[in-house]
Order: sequence, then structure tokens, then C-alpha cells
Amino acid sequence: MDSIKLNARAKINITLDVLGKREDGYHDLSMIMQTINLCDNLYIKKTDTGNIEMKSNLSWLPCDERNLVYRAAAAMKERYNIEEGICIELSKNIPVAAGMAGGSTDCAAALIGIRNLFAINAGDKELMAIGKELGADVPYCIMRGTALAEGIGEVLTPLPPFPDCTVLVAKPPVNVSTAAVFGAFDIKNVEKRPDNEKMIELIKAKDLEGICRNMCNVLESVTVKNYPVINEVKNTMLENDAIGSMMSGSGPTVFGFYQDYKTALKGLRAIKNRFKFREVYITTVFNTAR
Repeated sequence: MDSIKLNARAKINITLDVLGKREDGYHDLSMIMQTINLCDNLYIKKTDTGNIEMKSNLSWLPCDERNLVYRAAAAMKERYNIEEGICIELSKNIPVAAGMAGGSTDCAAALIGIRNLFAINAGDKELMAIGKELGADVPYCIMRGTALAEGIGEVLTPLPPFPDCTVLVAKPPVNVSTAAVFGAFDIKNVEKRPDNEKMIELIKAKDLEGICRNMCNVLESVTVKNYPVINEVKNTMLENDAIGSMMSGSGPTVFGFYQDYKTALKGLRAIKNRFKFREVYITTVFNTAR
């Protein structure tokens, strides 16, 4: 095998709680994450140059050591003594700087793709350990599906599959700095916190309406204050038959759960008509087999 193609799927947060700041500057988190079928695409091939080459469909996207995909390839080459060159073509569909782990899932796909392409004897847990050094969300993006993430996001507990549903995703045309959101977060100002134990029971029961009633992201207290359009998008989704709507991660992306594609399409048209956003997508949840 000389080349391989992979899908790198985005994630959304069903809940996100910040428990406190750690001595290392990071924050302890407790959150339930879900993979969705909005994908970037990676094409990885062997070359005889011995070097790492990277290309992207976005002209402004760094394709060197600043990119997690490039760094994943470098880590794999060094750890497993890969002498051949690696060329990676990345086609981005997931919004950038959007709270959907786009960079992390691309990194995860690169780790998996290089392992498979070069027939490296390494399990997912070994890749997750490498991924943890590259980004806190990378281990989850290797595992995928429905999971409780704790620590800085790397302590993962698989959960039962999420109920099947249609997902509407809308990213306002603003870029949010995750570091800035966490830096401005004040735990004393949080009025509502998620109940993850209750949410896990609702997921087990496949109670989508109950899940939607109990979704909660404490970072909305920071990001929505800076970008009120996030609340406007949430309300527009709810006014157009979304069962529930919330901001993902540190934002600014908003998602809504719908019973079917037809209903989600109504929401998409309402968002596009009102806000003229370019990045609006209809997709579905992705569940791993377990």
C-alpha cells in the first residue's frame, strides 16, 4: 500500500464544565463529547524524498511545524524510524477555530493513517499517548463516538452510543481564541452547571428530548458575552424546530439537534436568510460500534 485516504470527523460538546484551574495553567474539565459526520479529508502517500510535505485546500493554513498534522507526521517518523517521505494533502471542511476540534481530529487521522500506511504495530492506546503530547483533544479524536472526558480532556470513559438524530451546525464569521476564553472564565460567575451523571443516564435511555433539556456549556458565560450573535443563532434554531441548541467548546460554533433532515433544512434556511453565514452544515451523529 502506497497511499491511504481518511475522514477526520468533527466533535461537539453535549456538556462542558470547568472544575478549576490547575497549577500547570490548564483547567480541569468534565465534559461529554460526541463525534459528528462533518469531516475533513486526508490523503497520505509514501514518497522517496525522506521528508514531510503537506498541502491544504486553504491557502492561508500553515503547512509546516505550526500545523498539528505536520507535527503528527514528524512524531511518527521519529518514534518508528520511518525513513521514507510522507506527503499529506488536507482538505478542510470543518470550520477553523470553531470549538469543533478540527485541528485535533486532523492530527488524530494523520496518526492513524501513518500507522496503517506503514503497517506499524501500534494500538490506538499507543497512538493516544502520542496524541496527548500534541493536543488535549487528540486522544478523544482517535477514540471517537460518545465519551466522558475529564482531566484536561485526555481522561476518557466511553459511553453508550448517542441517539440517532440530525445535526445543524452554524459558525458565525468570528474566530474565538480558546486560550482567551479560558483566561476570561470566572468560575464564580457560573449560574448553571451540567449534571453529567444525569446526562449519561439520558444517553443510555436514548432520550433525545431529555438530553436537549439538560445540555450545558459553562464557557457560554464568556463567549456569548463577547459575541451575542451566538445566542441569536441558538434562538433562531429553537424557533425553527430544533429540539435543543448549544455552543460547542469555546465557540463560536452553534449546533442544534433535529428529528430529521427536512426539519434541519428549515433551520438551515432560516440561519442563512437571517445571518448570511457561509459555514452552515447539516450532518448526523457518528457512533462507533461498541
